[in-house]
Amino acid sequence: PGFAAFGDSASLRPGQLVVAIGNPLGFQATVTAGVVSALGRTMRSQNGRLIDGVVQTDAALNPGNSGGPLVSSRGEIIGVNTAVIAGAQGICFAIPSRTAEFVASRLIRDGRVRRAYLGVGGQTIRLTRRQVERYHLAAPGAVLITTVEPNSPAARAGLVARDLVVGIGTAAVTSIDDLHRCLSEETIGLPVEMAFFRGGERHRRVVT
Repeated sequence: PGFAAFGDSASLRPGQLVVAIGNPLGFQATVTAGVVSALGRTMRSQNGRLIDGVVQTDAALNPGNSGGPLVSSRGEIIGVNTAVIAGAQGICFAIPSRTAEFVASRLIRDGRVRRAYLGVGGQTIRLTRRQVERYHLAAPGAVLITTVEPNSPAARAGLVARDLVVGIGTAAVTSIDDLHRCLSEETIGLPVEMAFFRGGERHRRVVT
């Protein structure tokens, strides 16, 4: 065929041989080899959103490799080379092929990746052990709402600044990253129940 086939990044295992292709520092069509060092890493994007499920490899990457394929020994694309840790030896990252296929399909169809929207600004806060026990929470973290956009889903549901969000649907919310994970395309337009504390009392509101 005239194009490379995507493999399933979910089938990757640590120690598996991989090949990275790109144009590092302007040297076109450079190939480096390595192994999958680890799976399920997380990486922060430039806009602050967390990228889940990142593949770590020790195949040598440099500026110019970004956007190039990470290929399995069978010649299937299992990742898109993305980042390195400056000053480290062999700590490189690739977006898994499943994520790349999802994002590409949405860009082709919609011109953007759509996500659910709440309309709040917030920050992760750490709770004391006493608060965790008092509120019967699973983890010592929550999201403190700092701003609520007018006429947003959160505003229509009655959420206000200083509310402490601890859950959305069946998922616990212990950080801003947890909140982002809940705002997926699948939840657009659907009513979900938010659990939060206001003045020390637990409340539940349905947000669409």
